[in-house]
Amino acid sequence: MRVFPVLLLLFVSFSSVTFSVKSAESETTLSELKRQIEQLQQQVLALEKAQEAEKLRQASVAKQVQVSEEAKPETMPEKPLNNTLRVYATMRPTLGYFDEDAESFWDVRDALSHAGIKATNEFMPGWTAELHGEWGIDISNNGDFGKARRAYVAVGGPYGRVAVGKQRPPQYLLIAEYVDIFNHANSPFSYDAEGIFFVDNMVTYRLQTGGFSWMAASQFDGDSGNSSADMVNLGLGYDQGGFHGAVSYLVQDTLEGDLTTGEDEVWAVSLAHDFSNGLYLAAAYQDKTYQRDLISQERSGHTLDVSTAYRLSEQFRVKLGYFDFDDGRSTLLSQRYDGYNTTFEWLPDDNLRFHIEYLTKNYDYLSDFDSWSIGFRYDFAKDWRF
Repeated sequence: MRVFPVLLLLFVSFSSVTFSVKSAESETTLSELKRQIEQLQQQVLALEKAQEAEKLRQASVAKQVQVSEEAKPETMPEKPLNNTLRVYATMRPTLGYFDEDAESFWDVRDALSHAGIKATNEFMPGWTAELHGEWGIDISNNGDFGKARRAYVAVGGPYGRVAVGKQRPPQYLLIAEYVDIFNHANSPFSYDAEGIFFVDNMVTYRLQTGGFSWMAASQFDGDSGNSSADMVNLGLGYDQGGFHGAVSYLVQDTLEGDLTTGEDEVWAVSLAHDFSNGLYLAAAYQDKTYQRDLISQERSGHTLDVSTAYRLSEQFRVKLGYFDFDDGRSTLLSQRYDGYNTTFEWLPDDNLRFHIEYLTKNYDYLSDFDSWSIGFRYDFAKDWRF
């Protein structure tokens, strides 16, 4: 900082002095030259003092800025958005032509329209509280609203999730859900005959570790059946990539009025795979034993549902299903049947779906059932975080 201006002044001054000596040697004396050198030295000293003063001023300003920054209050971190709220609804009317019990007719029906609200709150790190209410909308019956599908509160944390109220049982979540892909209120068509979809007065537990889902549930309906446990449902599922596999066990009291007449015992297995080429395959099987207090009434049956889907393009999809149901009853009372269905879907938007479906059920001892139907489905959901 000091050397360059000093040299510059020396160079300019000496150049000036030399020029002066050469241009007027006769008039310049040695004393005049000494006087000019003294003036040059005084200018250099003045420049050095000015530079030192500027350094001190800059240091003082920097110190004041530092003190000012330290005096500012610390900025409080923003509170994370750990509360969520979802309001949703889906409307699913169908128009169908039915051939049932030797009678043919047209009818407007409903494919399980419903609406609901779900809220969650992370009340401490890793722990969440959840409430969920969902109610059916019956388009085929005056658009009636209010039949409860879900109504529960749950608490989840590092050690699993516990929920109390009306909710989906493991039997559906692990077994039936993967074949329940059709736009029909009675899908899956074999499981639907005697399977469970929603259970009230139920306590559930779920723990997810890696790809495994451990689930347990029990129904406690004290005013009917066995007040200690009306139903116990255990299950284990494994999901990895597009693969799903699960096994479950269910035992449930059977009732006639307020009297317990026995219990149903069900072992079930499901397999499903969603391939990257747009193909989906799934199968669910239940082996059911009807244990009754009267030995003569004991029997065994099964349900089998196979579902496939293939995405032809982004907007078009075809689905096929095969099902087989056996209730284990004698010939005169049996409702045993098998059948298949095929569905073609058009999905012009993520929340809009149109379909046409053909369904047939072939009963062993009853009249067969056939139907053609077209349907519309519109889904709505709104999410908030706060």
